[in-house]
Amino acid sequence: MSDFRTADPESKPRLLEQLRHAIRYKHYSYRTEQAYVHWVRRFILFSGKRHPVTLGEAEVTRFLNHLAVDRQVAAATQDQALSALLFLYREVLKTDLPWLEGLNRPKKPVRLPVVLTEQEVKALLAELSGVHWVLAGLLYGAGLRVLEALRLRVKDVDFGYRQVLVRDGKGGERPGNDAA
Repeated sequence: MSDFRTADPESKPRLLEQLRHAIRYKHYSYRTEQAYVHWVRRFILFSGKRHPVTLGEAEVTRFLNHLAVDRQVAAATQDQALSALLFLYREVLKTDLPWLEGLNRPKKPVRLPVVLTEQEVKALLAELSGVHWVLAGLLYGAGLRVLEALRLRVKDVDFGYRQVLVRDGKGGERPGNDAA
């Protein structure tokens, strides 16, 4: 594998590297980057290792139908794969895919969210101690996601104002950018 310093300066980076660069330029999360690279790689392998610029709507539809019908993935998984491919074509290859006709969409199950009662939360917290108690309390009391709680640093907690500062939360919200 060639080092970037010895590579031809006129050559373009490989497709997945271009994809990573576009994702980082748009400030998407690292997890989104990992997922999109995964789905684009799977699409290329599914298509016989052909470059996506030579593929089009029919191949994208075939891949997404394969996920839904043969692999029986959840609707959200197929949506994620579709989003990755749309990003690839729009942002990296600068090609718009027309609306994908003939796409088999898995049915999304109707689910009610599971919500613990106040007594259940108290009983759960009573069984925890130390770091686990603090993390569970933050998840419940401040509404943090697991990764947000795990990334907290001491300087993110303001005891005087009783505030917790979440950096790079889901959706790319930044501190001080109130959506209200």
